[in-house]
Amino acid sequence: MPRHIPIINATDPVQTSRMVRLKLISEGALPQGMLREEIDASWRRSLDHGLNCLETEQVEFNVRHRLQELLDGNRLLIDAATPEMEYLVARHGHSAIIILGDAQANILAIGGQTDDLNQVGLRDLHPGSCWSESSRGTNAIGTAVVEGRPTLINCGEHYLDRLSPFSCTSVPLRDPLGHVIGVLDLTREGVMAQPQDNLSTLILAASNIESRMFGLCYPDQLVLAFHNRPQYLGSAWHGLLALSLDGEVLAANERACELLQLQRPALIGRRCSDLMGERTSAFLTRLWSDRVSSVQTAKGEFFFRAVHLPRRAGMGPVQPTVKALPAAKTVELESLAGRDERLARALRMARRGLNNDLPVLLLGETGTGKEVVARALHQSSPRADKPFVAVNCAAIPEGLIESELFGYREGAFTGSRRGGMVGRLAQAHGGTLFLDEIGDMPLALQARLLRVLQERRVAPLGGGDEQDIDVAVICATHRDLKRLVLDQHFREDLYYRINGVSLQLPALRDREDLNEVIDSLLSKFGAEQVSLDKGLRELLGNFDWPGNIRQLEMVLRSALAMREPDEHVLSMDHLTDCLLDELSGTAPNSGSIRENEVELIRGALARHHGNVSAAADALGISRATLYRKLKQLRE
Repeated sequence: MPRHIPIINATDPVQTSRMVRLKLISEGALPQGMLREEIDASWRRSLDHGLNCLETEQVEFNVRHRLQELLDGNRLLIDAATPEMEYLVARHGHSAIIILGDAQANILAIGGQTDDLNQVGLRDLHPGSCWSESSRGTNAIGTAVVEGRPTLINCGEHYLDRLSPFSCTSVPLRDPLGHVIGVLDLTREGVMAQPQDNLSTLILAASNIESRMFGLCYPDQLVLAFHNRPQYLGSAWHGLLALSLDGEVLAANERACELLQLQRPALIGRRCSDLMGERTSAFLTRLWSDRVSSVQTAKGEFFFRAVHLPRRAGMGPVQPTVKALPAAKTVELESLAGRDERLARALRMARRGLNNDLPVLLLGETGTGKEVVARALHQSSPRADKPFVAVNCAAIPEGLIESELFGYREGAFTGSRRGGMVGRLAQAHGGTLFLDEIGDMPLALQARLLRVLQERRVAPLGGGDEQDIDVAVICATHRDLKRLVLDQHFREDLYYRINGVSLQLPALRDREDLNEVIDSLLSKFGAEQVSLDKGLRELLGNFDWPGNIRQLEMVLRSALAMREPDEHVLSMDHLTDCLLDELSGTAPNSGSIRENEVELIRGALARHHGNVSAAADALGISRATLYRKLKQLRE
């Protein structure tokens, strides 16, 4: 081997590592300062393991028994990672290899360009093989396990010369207590032109896997998501805490430690009241009643949401049904349409479809009462005495939806429930499953849901026997599913599977029976004897109701709370200043816009000879909306 080292471009990692290998072979020592700091440290560890940088492939045989042991011992991790693996393979598998390893850098699963492994000299990269630093030298999988942090190994930076053509990026996976339990890797031939993009993708996938594991490890505790910006709740960047029912912090993810500026050992065991600045009981009560709570702490304002609520102490076994109205107040399906004949017909068709095992798809804006309709459909079906199980696909973080739907088998993780947990699909057996905001379900999970709906069999995460299920399915969304299908954000086959009978719920502003809706809500609140005076009815009738029925409910509840015990007529005096400003603060259109609207309405009425229904259809609005606009334009 010649001792002369040619002068080359040291900024090229392939050329640099080649020069380092030549020096290592010729001089027997690793030169200082030529490799990146983390690569240099890994190469020195590889040397200490006695590895030869010119080593050839180590083809292993008879690994089937070892592989089965690895799979059995990491089943929960594999199940938690499967949706992310499928997503990464679908996105990058045409040009890369996606690898899942365990805490010892053993390969558990591999996808993507696996057919080319033999041709590119990676016959020893397969499930069951070990890619630790001690056996393969510097490589992203083994080095990420050792370093415990995201690792990029670019072309030439692998310790083994035969791996020089490849680049790989790995991210360690951690359990709720911060221990490394696995690694996620993306490997491809050639230099990674945009390594940070690959790293960001893997970090997001790893966060989803860790969130899914977090929920599985603490099924009987309170699991919270939090962030100092509410829009990050439900994302890969929120913090996660597991709290006991008396408010002790049991576990936290890395992001929680960063947000609270505390190391995990200092965070575990702390009281909730120490962190939130309020009594534990008060904080937990708010979480049970509100979807999102804001807390002012010493670290600033944080927004919290419960992503898993355990059974309350003393409640006994979890019942799959959701809190229902008293029997006398149960909403009947026929009453939901009011005087809207078109809606009444659609509701009748939905009931017939559901009773004949057709799935029902409820469409409509947020707050139009999709869950109320779903419950009423269930109550009017032959399954009325069986469970009604509701799952809000938008309210549960992506990492937890799968365990909520499918459940999981008993595992060896901290806090695992003995016997595992029954998923919502199994809980709904014999009854009705309501999947609210189905349009927000992660794409990777849609494939598994489709299979369950097709085969009517479900298996829990972590393995176990499949269970036959008999469920009526009602789905709901405020999103345009057809557009999501075109944009490839929603599976077309799943869309047709859930769209048996489609029902469009009208927005409150488009309904002609607002007074009947108000009277129905007052009856629901136990205030049948209460009425509204003319001024308040006109005020409510002229409002656009962007929050639909849910917003109207809150206005009426607020007004009822402000009345004296002997008052039976609500007026604007019973509205707070904020509500009055909101309800009466619809700003008039500016000159040109208002004039254009007037001309459009006049033109439509003229073309249809004063026929309001025909004019409304031509304008793309309801008759009620056109009447309201005519009234506003006359004022």
